[in-house]
Amino acid sequence: MNGTSGLLRLWQIPSTSLLCRRSKFFNGLYLVPGTVIDPTLCFCNHIQTTAYGVVNRSYVMSIQANQQNSIEDKSSALPETVGAFQKLPMVMPSVDILYSAMRKARRVSSTKGIANIAKRERNRGAKQLDALMKELAVPLRTYKESFPNKKHLHPYEKSLIELTLGDGNYEEVLGKIDALRKKVVSVGKEHASLCAKSLSKREAEERLGEGIKKLEEIFHHQGKAVDELLNIAKTLRAMPVVDLETPTLCLVGAPNVGKSSLVRILSTGKPEVYIWTD
Repeated sequence: MNGTSGLLRLWQIPSTSLLCRRSKFFNGLYLVPGTVIDPTLCFCNHIQTTAYGVVNRSYVMSIQANQQNSIEDKSSALPETVGAFQKLPMVMPSVDILYSAMRKARRVSSTKGIANIAKRERNRGAKQLDALMKELAVPLRTYKESFPNKKHLHPYEKSLIELTLGDGNYEEVLGKIDALRKKVVSVGKEHASLCAKSLSKREAEERLGEGIKKLEEIFHHQGKAVDELLNIAKTLRAMPVVDLETPTLCLVGAPNVGKSSLVRILSTGKPEVYIWTD
């Protein structure tokens, strides 16, 4: 009796020598009719499979639960400091962005080594349109990413935005900036592709002129959002920065009730009085 047969008998399972026999008529094994396999092995396999499934589900659920808790903790965490407005980038006027992009795009030349005139011209046109598109889109993307989301601001700075700019105006301008960027990228890629497919030098020059004109029109028409963002940046950078560790007193009241007079009497401050007109 070998070790395998002894182990199978120990589990009360018939040995494979009793279950299978070799046929004389074909090369292979066949089961002897009437042979019954002990259900112990099937029961063990069922237990192992079920246990693996339970462990697997429990493990996956624990990871998902941890990830969900981590996301909730990050979303619910509020910034503990202020000063986000002082980190805003300098926004260029829309006219300056456009003229700077066009000047840099004109300097782009064709790839060296192209002997065919038509191929060289369409290569130059496609590269200039691609450069113009990037020079216009990159600043817009920088502004969109650098201006913070209002949801992630400190409640004090969030209130300043709502009271100073109006509810929803800040998000609306950033949305216009992103829409302008997507439009510039879409039109720039489209005309660069058309220029690259030109069949002659003249056609390539025409495609280049059409693409530049189209991008210029789009930026002139929708570039007002950049100027609006410029004014927003100036306004927010001028907002007062408070020290969260220093106690602060706020006097709130209707016009001409004595707030400024009270400040002058109780402190050395010189409040600026706004002249109200009916």
